[in-house]
Amino acid sequence: MALEWVVLGYVAAAEAIMVILLTIPGLEALRKGLIAVTRNLLKPFLSVVPFCLFLFMDIYWKYETRPSCEGDSCTPSEHLRHQKSIMKSQRNALLIAAALLFYWLLYSVTNLVVRIDHLNQRLERLKNRD
Repeated sequence: MALEWVVLGYVAAAEAIMVILLTIPGLEALRKGLIAVTRNLLKPFLSVVPFCLFLFMDIYWKYETRPSCEGDSCTPSEHLRHQKSIMKSQRNALLIAAALLFYWLLYSVTNLVVRIDHLNQRLERLKNRD
């Protein structure tokens, strides 16, 4: 299971880096190539959505089938293990939310940058026509 979380972490990091590079001012020389790369990666990165849903269902299933450790019914080591499991589930849920948020941001920012480029090209054509 750990490999799935590592992959999701790398995907979320790659999405975050792409969003940052697309939004940093002053990178106009790299922007066209970056936009092309990002647009080509949006479809493969879309697979992160069902992957996140699968991992979220895994967290939910583990939460529902987890033995409860309340009161004096368990030893301190079992209680500590139970608390670690809860913390790990919360961390993984945050990773899922971050990956989905970064994908949505990457998709939105890429579309906005492409629309701005098209509008700038139209503006240049209209200026050249006059």
